[in-house]
Amino acid sequence: MSKLERLLNLTAALLDTEMPLTAEKIWDRVGGYPDTKASFRRAFERDKDELRAMGIPIAVAAVPGTDPPIDGYVINRADYAGDELRFEPDELAALHLATNLVRLDGNDTGLMKLGGAAETGPDGITIADEVGRVPFDDALATLISAAADRKAVAFRYADTDRVVEPWRLSFSRGHWYLNGWDRVRGAERLYRFDRLQGPVQVAGAAEEPVGAVSDPLDLRGWELGDGEPTAARVFIDADQASWARHILGDVDDVDGGVVATLQVRNIEAFRSFVLSFLDHAEVLEPAEFRDDMVAWLRAMQ
Repeated sequence: MSKLERLLNLTAALLDTEMPLTAEKIWDRVGGYPDTKASFRRAFERDKDELRAMGIPIAVAAVPGTDPPIDGYVINRADYAGDELRFEPDELAALHLATNLVRLDGNDTGLMKLGGAAETGPDGITIADEVGRVPFDDALATLISAAADRKAVAFRYADTDRVVEPWRLSFSRGHWYLNGWDRVRGAERLYRFDRLQGPVQVAGAAEEPVGAVSDPLDLRGWELGDGEPTAARVFIDADQASWARHILGDVDDVDGGVVATLQVRNIEAFRSFVLSFLDHAEVLEPAEFRDDMVAWLRAMQ
């Protein structure tokens, strides 16, 4: 059993218990731990630290009915997911993937409680119909294992050979994204998984400490990319200024409108954003972005 499977098993066990579980109960219930008690304790302490570092609130509480009191461990559902569970279809699909990476006891799963169909119903709706499909293959499995085991990976991206230490994999907007430390660039980078070229291979142990991770949901389309960002300035007419402020936040007031400064990694997405204002926006700089826009518009005529 891989470390990823063990962490998922541990999380599921601590969520699916009515009272705190002792370390001995966890050793017995959760697969993948060493056979000796001392080795189990060391592995269990590391797993707790890693899950807490991911933001999973593992609580320590006395097990009811024990004298003297014995500490147990539990994940309170309200602390873990909030009072109300609301998931988009792609999030439910990702949860479906996670529940299928491990074997859960019983016929009921958390996915059913979260709104996913467990089997085909009388109306013909199945999990695949209701929550959609999540792309998954051997390359993605290699990345997930490398992230869990703190290994570097080698692959080709944008016609460049990369060696990356994975920090996080996330499924957003219908795509998998990889955050990690790019040894070639010497900085944290974000990659879209379906744009990786060729195989993904393990390339030794990770060396860089895990740092702050960019969430794809917090990034706009023109910010998604692995290269250095280019500052672009766009003039937007006054009659569209309130909308620009609403979607961009800070903009600079100028005569006749506002100027927005964007950090661009994806020129196609930047172009689409500018065109959403039709003839009420103009690219000021850099010159290559302005030229790109002019050339694209001329090609459309």
